Amino acid sequence: MTTKDLIRSAYASSDMIMGSYLKGLSRADLLIRAVPGMNHIAWQLGHLVAGERMMVEMIRPGSSPALPEGFEETYSTKNTGEDDASKFLGPDEYLSLWKAQREATLAVIDSIPDEELDREEPGKFPPFAPTVGKLLHLAGTHPILHAGQFVAVRRSLGLPIAF
Repeated sequence: MTTKDLIRSAYASSDMIMGSYLKGLSRADLLIRAVPGMNHIAWQLGHLVAGERMMVEMIRPGSSPALPEGFEETYSTKNTGEDDASKFLGPDEYLSLWKAQREATLAVIDSIPDEELDREEPGKFPPFAPTVGKLLHLAGTHPILHAGQFVAVRRSLGLPIAF
């Protein structure tokens, strides 16, 4: 197994987990805040799509699909308290954007020579992911950092336990 295989495996695991947690959620469910101060799933999904795009664009500018106008602003950290349903999408729309970005990300992974995984760009890459390989791995595992919040919403709705 290669480094790129392990990175791809992280993406596959996160896709499987997130897909299971999103199963059965409606547009209205995506706006539930299971506890005060928790970001709703709609904001988190947009944040995850925009975040992955940002990380991939740091590595290969121009390799990601465009996002709808104003998307990155809607899902910026200054808008975590927004609850106006008209500003957010439905599950299928988020999944479509997610899938398009994920395909672009995997294409970047496939195109990178193994030796480039160790490339650093101080000042461009974040200190917690200083190499191409670590940044790609972070993009693949980032959704798992949000999974607990998805579980809280599922439990509040009485949906089946996914795992």
